[in-house]
Parts: sequence; C-alpha cells; structure tokens
Amino acid sequence: MNVDPATLEIVHFPAPILRQKARTVDPKDENVRAVAQRMIELMHESEGIGLAAPQVGLDWRIFVLAGLEEDEPDLVCINPSLTITIPEVTMREEGCLSLPGIHVDVRRPDGVQLDAHDIEGDPFTISDRGFRARVWQHEYDHLEGKLIIDRMSPMAKIATRRALKELKAAYRE
Repeated sequence: MNVDPATLEIVHFPAPILRQKARTVDPKDENVRAVAQRMIELMHESEGIGLAAPQVGLDWRIFVLAGLEEDEPDLVCINPSLTITIPEVTMREEGCLSLPGIHVDVRRPDGVQLDAHDIEGDPFTISDRGFRARVWQHEYDHLEGKLIIDRMSPMAKIATRRALKELKAAYRE
C-alpha cells in the first residue's frame, strides 16, 4: 500500500478510477496518514472544500474536508460510512474538482451522520444537515464510484454535454 504522496495529483473525468468503488484501508498506517495530508494540500491548492482518494488516483476509502468555519480544522475521514438522518431532499448546485467547469443542481437528503476514523486512526461520529451534510455525501459518492453527473437532470445532461465531451477529449491526449 506504499504510495509516494508527492506524486499525487487531481485526476479528471473520465479517468477510470473515478468509477471504481474504493477499498478500506488501515487507519493506523503511516502511508495513509501521509496521503491524507497531501490530499489536504491538493484540496486547498485547488480551492476545494473536499477531496476523495479516487480523485487523486487511489482506490482508498478516504476523503478530506476543509473546515467551513473560521478556525475550524480540516477533517480526515478514513473508511467513512454515512447514515441518512433527515430524508427530506433539497436541491443545490454542486461542482467537483474532477469535473472542472461543470456545475449542476443535485438532489440530496438534508441530514446525515458520518462515522469514520480520523488522521490518528481514532473512530469518530458527527452529524449535520444542510451544506456540510451535502459535502459529506458528495465526497462519499466518490468512494462509491459516483459523480455529480450521475445525479443531474436530463436538462443538465444536455447543458453539460459539450463540457463533458471536452473533458473526454483532453483525457485522451
């Protein structure tokens, strides 16, 4: 499971890794911690608020989240699971670092509970609703091989067809 974190970069659609279901990792592994730290750096460099391991080319069940409030630390989530706590669905625009330039409306449950291991390998549980819960669900989707384009409306598919075609063409080059 040794990966050189310095070699990691954000991959773009249609990279096959983005469609794979990620596998669990050892939350106490030093290399997992180093990769998580690099993912945080990449997330901030790209001005993102979340980044999942498949987005850096790894089939690992890890995502990182930026602190959304001032002085709130970034969060590492290793082997996360989500439980819906508020099933009412809301629609909101989302973007993705692996789909640059594409923003679509996505329907998601309003509240979730997140269970995971932190950067030290210790288990934790947190719950939230609204925007923060949406970000957790977005990143969790990456671990399941799902993208926002899988959740968009038929009209949005038409509206983003050209941008997706350009991403596919750029990937082949």
